[in-house]
Amino acid sequence: MTQSQAQADNLLNLEELSAKLKWDAYGLIPAVVQDYSSKEVLMLAYMNRESLQLSAESGETWFWSRSRQELWHKGATSGHTQRIKSMHYDCDGDTLLVRVEQQGPACHTGKYSCFFNEIPTATVQADSQVLEAKGADRFAVLSKLDQTIAERYAERPEGAYTTYLFDKGLDKILKKIGEESAEVLIAAKNNDREELSAEAGDLIYHLMVLLRAQNMPIDEVLHVLEQRHYKTDIKNKTK
Repeated sequence: MTQSQAQADNLLNLEELSAKLKWDAYGLIPAVVQDYSSKEVLMLAYMNRESLQLSAESGETWFWSRSRQELWHKGATSGHTQRIKSMHYDCDGDTLLVRVEQQGPACHTGKYSCFFNEIPTATVQADSQVLEAKGADRFAVLSKLDQTIAERYAERPEGAYTTYLFDKGLDKILKKIGEESAEVLIAAKNNDREELSAEAGDLIYHLMVLLRAQNMPIDEVLHVLEQRHYKTDIKNKTK
């Protein structure tokens, strides 16, 4: 297949897709943008047919500005571009979900996500108390830590240790992982439970910083573990 044929097929696919979507009276459709790694919702914008095509062809997000009445390439002036990892439309065909690798903050305020204004509710508080009382979701802190690291990566607040690691780069992060790994070994050798738990926590934190620096979702690591467990489980059952 020639390049021109491939481009024609892609255009045809976009035309078919456009026909399946429910555009509003202004020819727009809302696009929810989600961080591919942390799963955090970053922003909501609108696409028209042209911006959807530009997004699909360029691999970066393009939107339609309702206030300026013009196309805009996310990050064209700020450098905070969004590299598209996947795009989906919902069951009704009236909303898009765009998963991206976000470079820098997604919000014009400098925040990692546009959705940083929390609205307190009684149900959220009650659910939190129930989970705490039952000890449920004991790995929730890892999800929160992953979100915080993603925010530090995007916003780079001055004085934050995580910002320091990202600014210093890969070699510094790897050095810290090496140091923390050695300290875990020493703590275990000394049979010091308090020291071991502290050093293990430091190691997990620095490993998560490394994953974010490498744009690797922790979900990919969990998927590998799941596959290994599944294979081991099948193997044990067939013995």
